[in-house]
Amino acid sequence: MKKGIKIVIQVVLAVVIVALAYIVTEQIMGPLRFEKAVASRSAAVIDRIKDIRSAERAFKQKHKRYTGDFDSLIQFVLTDSIEYERKIGSADDSVAVAKGLVRTEKFTKAIIDTVFGAKKLTPDQVRQLRFVPFAPEGTEFILNAGMFTTESKVVVPVFEAKAPYKFFLGDLDHQELVNLVDEAKNVYNKYPGIKVGALDQATNDAGNWE
Repeated sequence: MKKGIKIVIQVVLAVVIVALAYIVTEQIMGPLRFEKAVASRSAAVIDRIKDIRSAERAFKQKHKRYTGDFDSLIQFVLTDSIEYERKIGSADDSVAVAKGLVRTEKFTKAIIDTVFGAKKLTPDQVRQLRFVPFAPEGTEFILNAGMFTTESKVVVPVFEAKAPYKFFLGDLDHQELVNLVDEAKNVYNKYPGIKVGALDQATNDAGNWE
């Protein structure tokens, strides 16, 4: 075999070996990268949908219902307040009771200052509640609200907020995404995405990640 041909064959073999090594590596690392992205992105979506749930619960506390409209929900958080009561003195103190020192005092607090607990969102962050993290710009959570009649004929307000996987994972590996959606729907019988609440049952506003 001529030396030149031998060198060409060696080069071709080296290229083939590198290509095969790359393919094998991608077959291993590709799914791992996808799983890591799913975990980090899902965490961000869950964090935001929890804030939506907190806002909805405050809305229900004041209006006795949920809202399926983000404009109404965000306006409520930004501008409304809610009334609380606190007791002054102790009813067990007979002297204080006799002197009229025991009473209930009402006070109001801005929704935005109370609804998210220690988290404290800014007005700009509240306006961003409707948008799904990692989704194309302007993509909103699917938000709906209504009334549900339980088996005992009790009518209760319900709501659901959700973001399908395709919203916030759509730019990742297509086949991996198809597999994830198929697994959620057909293996685990779960919503293929992040969801809180439900319209067809009373779930106590539970999330499907909980």
